[in-house]
Amino acid sequence: MAEGDTEITFKKETVGKLLSSFFKEDKTRLSVEATLLMAEMLKVFVQEAAVRSLKQAEREDCDEVDIEHFEKILPQLLLDF
Repeated sequence: MAEGDTEITFKKETVGKLLSSFFKEDKTRLSVEATLLMAEMLKVFVQEAAVRSLKQAEREDCDEVDIEHFEKILPQLLLDF
């Protein structure tokens, strides 16, 4: 990875709890594979959000990415996924 890049990871327990919170029935179970797949999808989503926020900041000639840059790209990010 390039200097300054940080590997994005999500704890499988956190992802599992997040997914389980949307289950309507207590009997519903989540497989390890489903949890790992969702963690990978979250990783891609966060990376894409970071890149788009950076590009938005660059278009505005800013040296730092701010929450406003993220807020501007959020609608298009949600439509793409």
